[in-house]
Amino acid sequence: MNVCVFCASSQKIDQKYIDLATDVGTELAGRGHTLVSGGATVSCMGAVGAATRAAGGRTVGVIPQVLVDIEVADNDSDELIVTTGMRERKAAMDARSDAFLVLPGGIGTLEELFEIWTARVLGIHDRPLVILDPWGLYDPLRRLIENMHEAGFTRADVFDAIAWTTTVDEAFAHLEGSAKPVRPSVAELEEP
Repeated sequence: MNVCVFCASSQKIDQKYIDLATDVGTELAGRGHTLVSGGATVSCMGAVGAATRAAGGRTVGVIPQVLVDIEVADNDSDELIVTTGMRERKAAMDARSDAFLVLPGGIGTLEELFEIWTARVLGIHDRPLVILDPWGLYDPLRRLIENMHEAGFTRADVFDAIAWTTTVDEAFAHLEGSAKPVRPSVAELEEP
């Protein structure tokens, strides 16, 4: 299976996020999957690619020319696809992927998440979409989407289209189809 991993490229984040990306890359290769990623060498993106290859896995990097020009391309990728821009990059990643795993990240990661999530809710695809969030970075997002649903802005199946997980094993169970997404309630998302 080709697993697309959306994750951070920021070099200002805590090391625990880099370590999580490393664990994901190692697990991905250990399960015989191919990594599809944003094709950069920095932060979580670089860590997941390097770990996948170190564990014997195959990597496909997809990167726009503008990032190649500033020398962040993962030239060690088994296959490196250079696109003309960000929209072409996302389309190429989408076309190459059987499942999507979202790690903690910034607005670029959110953009990728929302595009795939929206397409899944609309029935454009039925590929697994999983968020792996051990430290609750995306908890405010979960609350926002629940509130949007309650106000009538989202479809009832918005949470059926995504799995929210906190461990690598749980994330891969969802990606591989051995677990079912569970919709959180607002009460579960409230701060203690």
